[in-house]
Amino acid sequence: MSLINTEIKPFKANAFKDGKFIEVTDASMKGKWSVVIFMPAAFTFNCPTEVEDAADHYEEFKKAGAEVYIVTTDTHFSHKVWHETSPAVGKAKFALVGDPTHQLTRAFDVHIEEEGLALRGTFIINPEGVIKTLEIHDNAIARDVTETLRKLKAAQYVAAHPNEVCPAKWKEGEKTLAPSLDLVGKI
Repeated sequence: MSLINTEIKPFKANAFKDGKFIEVTDASMKGKWSVVIFMPAAFTFNCPTEVEDAADHYEEFKKAGAEVYIVTTDTHFSHKVWHETSPAVGKAKFALVGDPTHQLTRAFDVHIEEEGLALRGTFIINPEGVIKTLEIHDNAIARDVTETLRKLKAAQYVAAHPNEVCPAKWKEGEKTLAPSLDLVGKI
C-alpha cells in the first residue's frame, strides 16, 4: 500500500539544529509544509553532498513556507559532530534528525532491515501531516533538491487550486490544466 495521502504516524525524535539539541515530533511538523529527506547514515560519501544541496536551497524552502528535515539512522550526537566536522554538512540550518531506533525509517517504509540503514527517501508532507509526494531510490544515486522544490510548489499549488493539475515539468507560474471531458484525447 502506498503512503501517498496517508497521515504520518506519531513519532518523537531528537535532532541537532542551530547549535543545540531539539525534539522533533509529528505534532511539531503540523501547521506548515515539511520536506523529510532520509539518508543512509552520517559520515558517508553521497550524504554530505545532499545535505549541502538542501542547505544551498534552504532559503527557497523557507520562502515556500516549508521546513526541511534530514533523517539518518544515527544519533543526534553524531549529527552534532557531523555538522562540526564536515564543511558541506556545516552549512545546514535545518534539523538533522537522529533515528537510531529506526522508528522513522520503518514508518516511512525506507528501512533496510539487514543493514540498519535508510534508503534515500524524500517526502513532502502538507500542513495537516499528510504525505503528498514520495520518492525512494537506491543509495548510490544522490538527489537534486531543485526537483524537490518543484514538487513542493506543485503540491502547494494543487492544494490551493483543487480543480487543477500540474502537467509534466510544471514550474511555478506556468499554466496548469483543469481536468474535464473536453480535454480527453485533446492533449
